[in-house]
Order: sequence, then structure tokens, then C-alpha cells
Amino acid sequence: MKLIILDRDGVINFDSDAFIKSPQEWRPIPGSLEAVARLNQAGYHVVVTTNQSGIARGLFTMPVLNAIHQKMHDAAQQVGAHFDAVFFCPHASDDHCDCRKPKPGMLHTLAARLETGLKGVPTIGDSLRDLQAGFVAGCVPYLVLTGKGEKTRDAGGLPPGTTVYPNLAAVVDMLLAAPDTTALKPPKA
Repeated sequence: MKLIILDRDGVINFDSDAFIKSPQEWRPIPGSLEAVARLNQAGYHVVVTTNQSGIARGLFTMPVLNAIHQKMHDAAQQVGAHFDAVFFCPHASDDHCDCRKPKPGMLHTLAARLETGLKGVPTIGDSLRDLQAGFVAGCVPYLVLTGKGEKTRDAGGLPPGTTVYPNLAAVVDMLLAAPDTTALKPPKA
């Protein structure tokens, strides 16, 4: 199975330090949904994993999160894209759950549900916790500079093998240019 795992806020849509709390606040980053469409056309299963502690904080409810995700699905369909699944963690960091990134629990859950391994699967995020969760789960981490990506890059401490790209579309360009999955390994310096 050709699988790719994307973070949501800062990768697919614009992020907000005040959280995305309504469908009206959800806005796609230009080119991101078209990049998902290209992945779909190339046979990738595109899965989203996202921390959504705004639920635990009382900033929005499950029906609102569902409406936000429905808007994301609808916008994707308008450009010929689709997401195979969306996994989310509704907990706050002080809940000490196993599913909140940087812990890999959410990724292990998706692997179990899809009955697949994660070794070598590309995972794309804009924060260190996205990359750490993917790395621990055996994925290949890609940092995008959208969202919190520039701050994440500048802070350093990225997992080994992380490569950096300007945005999701640039990562997809590279992945689709690769002749096979062995080319998904980061280039040697």
C-alpha cells in the first residue's frame, strides 16, 4: 500500500495560534489540496493525523470539528482530491494520552486500522512533534516551512533523516518524481 501521512494545520490549511475553531476559519494553503489530488492520482492513500486539543480546552466541540473536517473534504473534492482517513487526538497535553503527537499512538492506531506497516512511509508536518511521532513510528519525516515550519527548522533538533521543503506541493513534486520507494530516502550530503 502506498501511504502518506499528513498533519493538518500548517500543512494542508493555514494554522492559527488561536486554533482553528470553526469551518469559517479553515482555509487551505494554496496548492495543498491540488498536491493531495496528485498523490491520489499516483495511487497514494492520504491520511491526516492531527492534534486537536481545542476540544479538551473547550474551544470547540466534536460536531464543530466534524464540520471543519467536512469543509476540508468538500474543498478537496472540488479539486479532485480525497483523504482516505482523518485521525485526531482530542486531548490536552496534560491528559498524558498515547495518541497526542509527539507520541506515536495515533500513527500506530492508523497502521492497525489500515493493516499496514509504517516503515518508510512519508510523514509530513510543520512542527517537531509531527516529525517525532512519525520518526518513532518508523516513518520518513518531511518538514514543510508553512505553518510553524520555519520556527521548527530554526529551533533545530529535527529527527535524523528529516528533509525540508517549502510546502506540501514541493514534497509531493519530489515524491512523484522518485522512480520507486527506495528513492524516498533522504539524499546523501
